Amino acid sequence: MLFSETAIPGVWILEQERRADERGYFSRTWCADELGGRGLVNVLAQSSISYNARKGTLRGMHYQMAPHEEHKLVSVVRGAIFDVAVDLRPASHAFRKWVGVELTQDNGQMLYIPAGCAHGFQTLTDETLVDYKISVPFAAGSSGGVRWNDPAFGIEWPAGARLMSQRDATYPDFAP
Repeated sequence: MLFSETAIPGVWILEQERRADERGYFSRTWCADELGGRGLVNVLAQSSISYNARKGTLRGMHYQMAPHEEHKLVSVVRGAIFDVAVDLRPASHAFRKWVGVELTQDNGQMLYIPAGCAHGFQTLTDETLVDYKISVPFAAGSSGGVRWNDPAFGIEWPAGARLMSQRDATYPDFAP
């Protein structure tokens, strides 16, 4: 895997190194040694998928509170998303900053999101399937979120109609 730093400490773009031939390709999407070698959390406790039928589906911005903070590695198995991480760590020099990257089935990029950051995405195609590799089991009682369009962050989402849950649409304004 190839690793690229982003403007947010601990948020990384990973790119699959595809080994291709006439049959297709093979690539690694998880390697505990490579993640650990970069000082990233390399424990995989849960793997989940998100199926999204329609373009414009927006999920987020979600995070897990203490003591269940999670590190995630997000990739797209089918379709495309605009994937976003927001730094919610008050001591970080990137506090309230965001990073967005297009993840597609074709570009083979993944986004590593550390604990203390909120995560969300908007689908860019119909029939999108998103894969999450997560460091801890989900704990519903520790689930939190910030509003996708909160002016405290100024996320520049792709234009177009959006489909989202009532919960995601109505998170309150961010208060550090």
